[in-house]
Amino acid sequence: MNNSTCLLQPSLATTVALPVIYSCLFPAGSFGNILAAWIFSRKAPTRRTQYIYLANLVTANLFVCSTMPFLAAYFAGGNHWSYKSVECRIAHHVGTLVMHVSMYVTIIILCSIALSQYATLKKSSDPQYSQAVRESFCRCLLQAFCQPKFAKYLCIIIWLIVLCVTVTAITHDVQAWTWGDFHRCYNIKVEVGETTAKIAGSLATACFFVTFMTVLWSYYSLTSHLSKIQKNTCIGEKHLIYSTVKRNILVVQMILTVCFLPCHIFRPIFYVLLRHDDCPRLNYLVEIKNFLTCLAAAKSSLDPVINLLLDKTFKKSLYGLFKKSIPEHQKRDADIFTEMGKDMENFSRP
Repeated sequence: MNNSTCLLQPSLATTVALPVIYSCLFPAGSFGNILAAWIFSRKAPTRRTQYIYLANLVTANLFVCSTMPFLAAYFAGGNHWSYKSVECRIAHHVGTLVMHVSMYVTIIILCSIALSQYATLKKSSDPQYSQAVRESFCRCLLQAFCQPKFAKYLCIIIWLIVLCVTVTAITHDVQAWTWGDFHRCYNIKVEVGETTAKIAGSLATACFFVTFMTVLWSYYSLTSHLSKIQKNTCIGEKHLIYSTVKRNILVVQMILTVCFLPCHIFRPIFYVLLRHDDCPRLNYLVEIKNFLTCLAAAKSSLDPVINLLLDKTFKKSLYGLFKKSIPEHQKRDADIFTEMGKDMENFSRP
């Protein structure tokens, strides 16, 4: 049966709730991430590894937020737009495609942050770690995530891949846009995708679970390592730094679990249950997919709130914007996502 025989019928949840949610997330996320970027540019040391990762994370968040007005317009009026209209193409390319690509940039950078924090703390707390790094390729690669030069090159490579994927996908879509006999923009081809889109979605899902398990491994490995050294030695003043790093990795894990895990668990289920000749089921599956994608996109708007609640340096820098001057003892180097800073460097020296 031809796919076009099944017409998607969006419910009020899609045509009303999703546009309202995206319309609320857009100003909040844009303002918060622009403010975070401004604080980074004024307070954060540009040669710190964490700053490099966070600057790129904020950039990816802003890309996700910039797509939200297009998504809001698409879900509100896509069922009435012509499939070959300009607004349909813009909503699909700028909205859906750029949002998904940017979300995976945030996932990879979050994983890099977790690995960087894990490797830094492991090196500083284990005197034999530096020698072990030279003897193990995996540990050497792990340690590279702590190096600013590696972080810069990694982020450059990520964005180059993003550019190539985006340009290739848009070029393919433009060439194939006349295929099919669809009349409305909100249709199966846009919402479900063709074979190429399904393959790309499956690869992206596999990539997510690799990063998810990597962060999960780093958290439990770090927890086990800290429990071991606490039994054997008195860590004293280092306890606060250990707790901070452990908490930051846990925050990354919680973000991946709450925001990204549901949509990636549902994606293979979506492909398995997908039947083009069962319109009611297809409508339900598409709407569940769209709401879980919205949950993943909401992470980009919540990042500044998470920084404000959990990071003292970010909070002090934000409060400092409303004061004429900040006491000298509060002017720390701002490693926004982590509080290790110079303390970590000091106690890691022999």
